[in-house]
Amino acid sequence: MERSYLRLLENNKMWVDEQLGNDPNFFADLANVQTPEYLWIGCSDSRVPANEITGTKPGEMFVHRNIANMVVHSDMNLLSVLSYAVEVLKVKHVIVCGHYGCGGIRAGMGNQQFGLIDNWLRHIKDVYRIHSKELDMIKDLKARENRLVQLNVIEQVQDLGKTSIIQNAWKNGQSLHVHGWVYDIHDGIIDDLKVTCTSVKDLHAVYHLDRAID
Repeated sequence: MERSYLRLLENNKMWVDEQLGNDPNFFADLANVQTPEYLWIGCSDSRVPANEITGTKPGEMFVHRNIANMVVHSDMNLLSVLSYAVEVLKVKHVIVCGHYGCGGIRAGMGNQQFGLIDNWLRHIKDVYRIHSKELDMIKDLKARENRLVQLNVIEQVQDLGKTSIIQNAWKNGQSLHVHGWVYDIHDGIIDDLKVTCTSVKDLHAVYHLDRAID
């Protein structure tokens, strides 16, 4: 029987000992309150752990991850996380972070059929279609893939701004910024794409909601 999973439990014990050695009240303080300033929407890729690459501690970042860091308006999981983070936890920053070398992006660029996941990859294909003129001009496939990673993040930032959750927060005067980043797995550096939504003014007028319907 494969027992490699037991290593994770041993690692947990060592991690607990380390935290208590640094701060005997670490877990007591952590259990009392959750007040993260950030919501991270990232890729499920095991090479992109949100807390580690941003140097944040437990309790500092609320995290949602899915394949290719997508914001799909029919995804109740994503919407529930977003609602709780914005409306209850009152986060100040929502960060969409993609990464170079993303298998989901690569699969979305191709025509291979994978099964159930094809329904998810279709959203990536939609991003490609929207930007196909620019992308098809990039002859180097790796460069094209990297650009799609960036464009996908930019589209997801826009998709967040389109939600009634985000727009209601803005209407209520809540300070809320939506950012787009890309993580490079080859050197560990996060690239700020400098795309930020802070109000409905950053969206096309057709997406402005006069009255949100939940």
